[in-house]
Amino acid sequence: MFNNLSERLNQTLKNISGRGRLTEDNIKDTLREVRMALLEADVALPVVREFINKVRDRALGAEVNKSLSPGQMFIKIVQSELENAMGEANEALDLSCQPPAVVMMAGLQGAGKTTSVAKLAKHLKEKHKKKVLVVSADVYRPAAIKQLETLAGEVGVEFHPSDISQKPIAIATGAIEFAKKQFFDVVIVDTAGRLHVDSEMMAEIIDLHAAIKPIETLFTVDAMTGQDAANTAKAFNEALPLTGVILTKVDGDARGGAALSIRHITGKPIKFLGVGEKTEALEPFHPDRIASRILGMGDVLSLIEQVESKVDKDQAAKLAQKIQKGQGFDLTDFRDQLQQMKNMGGMMSMLDKLPGMSNLPPEALAQVQDDKMTKTMEAIINSMTPKERARPEIIKGSRKKRIAAGAGTSIQEVNKLLKQFTQMQKMMKKMKGGGLKKMMRSMGGMMPPGMKFPR
Repeated sequence: MFNNLSERLNQTLKNISGRGRLTEDNIKDTLREVRMALLEADVALPVVREFINKVRDRALGAEVNKSLSPGQMFIKIVQSELENAMGEANEALDLSCQPPAVVMMAGLQGAGKTTSVAKLAKHLKEKHKKKVLVVSADVYRPAAIKQLETLAGEVGVEFHPSDISQKPIAIATGAIEFAKKQFFDVVIVDTAGRLHVDSEMMAEIIDLHAAIKPIETLFTVDAMTGQDAANTAKAFNEALPLTGVILTKVDGDARGGAALSIRHITGKPIKFLGVGEKTEALEPFHPDRIASRILGMGDVLSLIEQVESKVDKDQAAKLAQKIQKGQGFDLTDFRDQLQQMKNMGGMMSMLDKLPGMSNLPPEALAQVQDDKMTKTMEAIINSMTPKERARPEIIKGSRKKRIAAGAGTSIQEVNKLLKQFTQMQKMMKKMKGGGLKKMMRSMGGMMPPGMKFPR
């Protein structure tokens, strides 16, 4: 996420960070580079102009001149203006009304709207303990109704049935009436998408909005369309009173133009980011944390929240107890750790939030970006007998051959896994003997070649 923009800005700002004195000339040169970085990231031109003007005015003002470290102060100003451009703070959903709170989802076809309905339902159920009902008013695509029904089952929320013979207003009002009788807290209404903005679609969705009067009207838009995402959101906002935006497919967008343009063009906040295909891959949008990530400073708060919500604490406590008692760390434990990491979005999702990750060599990052590696490792461990998992030292030639065949991989991959497991086992022994410092030092050996923990 934002890799290209982060790389360009980091390089540009590095040149000015050590300056003892800022002049109009070196500020001008730096801002020219910042401007190019933003334009290459597909940030809308009006947003770029306003951003550059604000940074220039502040950089030439008293707060920089009086600073002991003008270069660092300049970076602080850039960070502050990035936050301002994206909306300063997270704006949560407003569900403060007589239940059920109605949330209407709008957007173009292919933007990930139906998946976002399921993700949002899961988020409200798990994080806010809400009883959620979902319903599809997309009568043009029977597959969309079936897709939402399947996703509702996956995330454990109730699905209100509908079919293509019904009118969208009748579907939505029927679901809301049902929700009132069954004491649901929230009803999320999925609406029909189109391949482009058209008057017929707008007329239908305006009528639906007037009939159900949702407290939240969220526009779902694909981040990979860059500033076009902001322009599409603007078109919808002129027809509907949007309350916020869900920016999807952010994990596939290395530029970041949409995130920086939407607030300025629509005046509406981004409330959530869709960061993957899985139903748990939805993050509340925090402008301050995103600005910090763009500038290579990491996002430790989001990482802590991610660990807090996804780690199985009972399992972690049992493992810690087992290690403290000197009972060792076996391949079953190793597989459990891989599964925990997968639950948190994979290694890259975690590393992306650590400070200084943008300074790592590309070949080091390339080795952790492939989720297939984790799946292969899991398959290899699942192909072993309980005895082999408990005593890896017995895994020799013929056993390796059998395990590789069972996992559909090669003996080389089995050897690689056993080597990584041995390194992890050594690290766990050091944890028993004493302290986090030893563990952090030993974790250097766990990283791919060329990768070190940022200092």
